[in-house]
Amino acid sequence: MSARKDRANERAGMVRYQIERRGISNSRVLQAFRSTPRERFVPQSQVAAAYEDRPLPIGDDQTISQPYIVALMTQLLALTGSESVLEIGTGSGYQTAILAELAETVYTVEIVPALAAHGRDLLSSLGYGNIQFRVGDGSEGWPEAAPFDRVIVTAAPRAFPDALRRQIAVGGWAVVPVGSHRQELLRIRRTAEGYEEEKHGGVRFVPMTGKALLGQQDVLPPHRRGGKA
Repeated sequence: MSARKDRANERAGMVRYQIERRGISNSRVLQAFRSTPRERFVPQSQVAAAYEDRPLPIGDDQTISQPYIVALMTQLLALTGSESVLEIGTGSGYQTAILAELAETVYTVEIVPALAAHGRDLLSSLGYGNIQFRVGDGSEGWPEAAPFDRVIVTAAPRAFPDALRRQIAVGGWAVVPVGSHRQELLRIRRTAEGYEEEKHGGVRFVPMTGKALLGQQDVLPPHRRGGKA
């Protein structure tokens, strides 16, 4: 049996046992996970663990998230293929690749230059042509390309930065983990009247750095709150 066949089997097992069994049912999301080689997005020392049910270190005090959490956040975005997506935190590039499979265009921002360079090189080598890259403070977003149909944040700010909130298109959504010691995954919808917020359970992400870590970003309170705990 070839190494290529082995990895395909591991991907299929990851989807079946770690993702589908926990309620991820969107067929486009599941196919993206079956086809994206997660082992390419971890350091060589972590390749054997690439399909395990846990986050893995990728260097620079950052991690690649647990597969289920990546799938949950992706499903919450409800992508149909026509959207522009802002991703804050390129990291390993794995979430970026999944988004690029499902959206029209992905704008990804990474504050760590080495991770940004590695992610750009890797994703380009894998043939993705619908990703725009930037090195910078994610709490500031990408104003000149806004508004975005979807925003996803893969590191946890203490509170959702106002700059990112304002870059959501009316009718669009953001998915973001918020908090310090206790974090919660939120989906925030922008309406013509303001913002609606849903809660989707406790999570654990590395903290968002830059202005968000220093508490210097502007924060706009949500219009109203709701959804599930």
